[in-house]
Amino acid sequence: MASLNVSSVLLVLFLTCWAVMATKENDQIIKENNCESTMGLPCVLEAFTSIFNTGSISNKCCGELVVLGKVCHSALVKRTLENPLFKDLNTATIIAKSIQTWNNCLALIDSPSPST
Repeated sequence: MASLNVSSVLLVLFLTCWAVMATKENDQIIKENNCESTMGLPCVLEAFTSIFNTGSISNKCCGELVVLGKVCHSALVKRTLENPLFKDLNTATIIAKSIQTWNNCLALIDSPSPST
């Protein structure tokens, strides 16, 4: 019984340390890449809504998202998921929507504009 308690404590300690390290890693990526000052607030809200709720992202905001870069985009989404306010969300669904939003924006920005 004592070994079970020790194992449980070690598991909780390991998971806690891993979560703290993941948070610090995302925070470090965000800080080093100056991620929080790249997009304007209206586009941040559009991107957030398209990923964490239901909505679409405009061409203008797709452009800002692509300039932000995939590393910043991923780190910001992961850090948001670490916030206790979002603990009830399905992480796999959010990550999938994040990837879909990124891919859609990248395709939109990379596609040639029609001739006028």
